[in-house]
Amino acid sequence: MTFTSPCPARHEPTPADPDLYPDLAAAGSLAAALALAAAEQGLDLGVLLSNDSDPLRTAGVTSTAPGREPCWIFIGSESRWFNINGSCKGVQLLSGSTSDLGELARAAAGWRDGARIREIQGDAAFIEVSELAEAHERGPAEAVTVQWRLLLEDLHQDADRLDLARQTLALAEAASAEPKLRQLYPFTSHWSLHFTTCTGFPYSWDVPFIDLLSDGRYRVCGPSRGTVIGEGDTAAAAISMVVGALPTNCGPAVAGTANDQRQG
Repeated sequence: MTFTSPCPARHEPTPADPDLYPDLAAAGSLAAALALAAAEQGLDLGVLLSNDSDPLRTAGVTSTAPGREPCWIFIGSESRWFNINGSCKGVQLLSGSTSDLGELARAAAGWRDGARIREIQGDAAFIEVSELAEAHERGPAEAVTVQWRLLLEDLHQDADRLDLARQTLALAEAASAEPKLRQLYPFTSHWSLHFTTCTGFPYSWDVPFIDLLSDGRYRVCGPSRGTVIGEGDTAAAAISMVVGALPTNCGPAVAGTANDQRQG
């Protein structure tokens, strides 16, 4: 199967160095070398995906777990390393880098078989496991709760040195106290506070968002950026406008992406 990058490179990638990757050169492709490393450990990665134009640099492993996209593996150009990443319902759960092809095969096998990322890390120590990724694995309600806490913690760290962070923190703290907004997945973009009804990217744009104004006031827009609902002198006033413009039956955020919601 041919892999097509969503962002095609503007130049040809540097060819894989056979001195760094003799195992890949001997096997003829990264996919073939990965399959061999897996077989040596009694693991089955199924039919691997490959980039036909550069088979030594890229390989993909499909997953049997619902919602999981194929994990993709890329190699380094200047030193030997394999980078792996995998997403589920619009959230990157799997990530890490290693120089060990056997360890990489164990991580890919765990992803394929539906193992949780902490379990995958147990077999492949290079896999990175974040608190938020584990929360997403437990479900959208857990992801929302952890995302709110991490967002507030990050803003707290920046509030002492950035006025915008201090103002956004006050806004986010007030929003988190509103039950109708606390159940949505929050994020910031250029110091605007957003709320989405799904926990995966691309996020939904069906909930109004709040911009900071230079005079310390707030502007509420949405659902499109060009639609202004109103301006408020306080965070409470802005939040009240968002709540008043929520979509009908705007319930807790769900797992998946805005694309999933449209298709559903």
